[in-house]
Order: sequence, then C-alpha cells, then structure tokens
Amino acid sequence: MAETGKICRLYGDPAYPISEYLEAPFRAGAAELSQEEKNFNEAMPGVRIAVEWGFGEVVQHFASLDHSKSLKVLWRPVGTLYTVDTLLTNPRVCLGHAGKVGIALPSLEQYLETKLD
Repeated sequence: MAETGKICRLYGDPAYPISEYLEAPFRAGAAELSQEEKNFNEAMPGVRIAVEWGFGEVVQHFASLDHSKSLKVLWRPVGTLYTVDTLLTNPRVCLGHAGKVGIALPSLEQYLETKLD
C-alpha cells in the first residue's frame, strides 16, 4: 500500500489497550477531559453502532459467514470470503439503508468511484 500520510486506527471498546492502531474512549484520570476529548467520546458511539450494524448486515446476507464451525483458518479462505461479501454488501447499503445507519453514506456512484491505494 502506498504511503499517503494518513493515519488510520480502529476504534475499540474501553476494554482494549490503546496502541498505535487502536483508539478507545478517553478516560478521565488525574486531569479532567478537555472539551475536544468529551466531544470525541460523545460522537464515537454512533459510529461504532453503524460499524456493528454493518457486520450484522454482511452476515445476514451471506449466511455462510455465520457458521463458525465451517469457517476454519487454513481450511477456507475466511478473510477473502469476508472481504468479498463486504464489497458486495456495501453497494446495497448505499442504495437503501441510509436512514438505518445513522451516519451519512456515500451514493452508489461515490462508493464505486472510490480508489483504494
């Protein structure tokens, strides 16, 4: 992947340790949280719900991904199956589920024009 200067991180729940690639809500310690940190904490749950909804959407429409006994690493290409199923689910979401997700979604045209580095 080409270096773009962007830093991308996963957002996890507070139980996960913070690292270079994992974010979690800010916690008040000895010092009070800044307004920016409070705003971040208030905004992120909605995004997290949308992401979790997306996982459920993929599994709902590609039921083979929900059978943990058949999804064995080195037996089936689990990562490839999930990636392909997600790529097939995303256009469907762009076409008709914007109200359910709670965040702004791209149009189908915008999604299909997206270039991956």
